[in-house]
Amino acid sequence: MKKLLFIVLSLGWFTTYGQNTVVDTLFADTVVVDTGSVLIHKDPRLDMLIKKQAQINEITSRDARRTDKGYRIIIISTNNRDEAISAKTKVYTYFPELKAYLWYQSPYFRVKAGNFKDRKDAEAYQKRMNVYFPKGVFIMKDIIEVKLSKMDEDF
Repeated sequence: MKKLLFIVLSLGWFTTYGQNTVVDTLFADTVVVDTGSVLIHKDPRLDMLIKKQAQINEITSRDARRTDKGYRIIIISTNNRDEAISAKTKVYTYFPELKAYLWYQSPYFRVKAGNFKDRKDAEAYQKRMNVYFPKGVFIMKDIIEVKLSKMDEDF
């Protein structure tokens, strides 16, 4: 009998090790106490760092998120990747003021250039580009990146 009581009490002690349990040693019953919550100790400086990083992200990505309707010039549409990369390099070589975009839409690689708000501006570049791209370049409507003016940045 003493051995049985010792075994029951020993088992009760092992179940309490590392758990939130209360053992009733008189009747060898185990009662589980569950608080249902976790206590977290956090340094308040972490919140300040998160806010600061959010501000930095907002400032640095503001220009990239500003878009509008406009025009781009499509330089080439090919299924040869090397030919598309060569055309993009040629745009940067002869027209460094324009931004060139390489898009892959299966199975074609397309190279587009410029962020033109007005079609007349795009037409002027189209005439100049026809010299370097004899297969022809075409103007297309597209969503373009718009740079903020100095006046917009102040607000």
